[in-house]
Amino acid sequence: MADVGRLANVSTQTVSRYFTGVGYVRAETRERIAAAIEELGYVPNQSARTLRTSRTNSVGVLAMGALNYGSASVLTGLGLAAREADVTLTIAQLDLDFEAKNWEAEARQALAHFKSVQVDGIVLSTPVPGIDRLLTDWDQSTPLITVSELPLTEEGSAGAHSHAAGWEATHHLIALGHRDILHVAGPSTRNEARERERGYRDAMQSARLSPQVLDVADDWSSISGFRAGELAVPATFTAVFASNDEIALGFMSAMEKRGRRAPQDFSIVGVDDMPAAAYFSPPLTTMRLDFRALGIATFKMLHHQILTGEPAQHFVVEPELVIRESTSRITRH
Repeated sequence: MADVGRLANVSTQTVSRYFTGVGYVRAETRERIAAAIEELGYVPNQSARTLRTSRTNSVGVLAMGALNYGSASVLTGLGLAAREADVTLTIAQLDLDFEAKNWEAEARQALAHFKSVQVDGIVLSTPVPGIDRLLTDWDQSTPLITVSELPLTEEGSAGAHSHAAGWEATHHLIALGHRDILHVAGPSTRNEARERERGYRDAMQSARLSPQVLDVADDWSSISGFRAGELAVPATFTAVFASNDEIALGFMSAMEKRGRRAPQDFSIVGVDDMPAAAYFSPPLTTMRLDFRALGIATFKMLHHQILTGEPAQHFVVEPELVIRESTSRITRH
């Protein structure tokens, strides 16, 4: 680093700040340091850095549940932020079936492995209840951030606001004049599905309307939505709030096979705003949740705690209504 500093005409401490990200380095100075590194072919000695700082520049990620648009986007955000900070992610994926039983032992084993290889911090992303049982005895020696709709505590946690997504989606349909609004629920063993249903029920109750919930999903897929569309009774609803975009797609497909299309015969709103939602037929009105931003913010919270020792606070991604052609004002009752 001294050689780099001499060539870049900066101090060794400035070169150190450049590599660690701790402290301010002007853009012009960063460019000179980068050029010197390139010219000298300098490679930081990670082993020496670890001995000096007691850090490994690595973070463990335990991702629970099947990969879908939301969870994959969170991982993408984590990866982007980690790469920017020059931190390596080690990811363990713990798939769970609908029942989501007997996962605690495997999850504890994964967390113990992360601690044994001395990662600097851990991200635990879980869509299922029971995080309190898993972390009750966590010794805090390794910083940990949970990504969960229902965290054990707000401190050191992050998540999306699924209750608000359910509320706002339902309120949008009510504002369009709909009174018979069906909720096609997500898998009932997942926190996000429960929170979105709770938001729907709260919105219906506030408008003094009777909730209708079709609870047949055992995953977040279009197959579950299609199954719901086969069972739904069209005469009982004029609008639908689907627990995610994939379920909305399957539901619309089943309805089309039965001779009913949105928005002529019913309005429908999803959740996620996955990239394909704008190209559904019709393009889907949905509650956008920026899961990539959630991943980025989660990593930054954890990294700040690793560098400073300051406890991370709570971070929430709020939903945004994206109106497209799948919803319209009701013209009949």
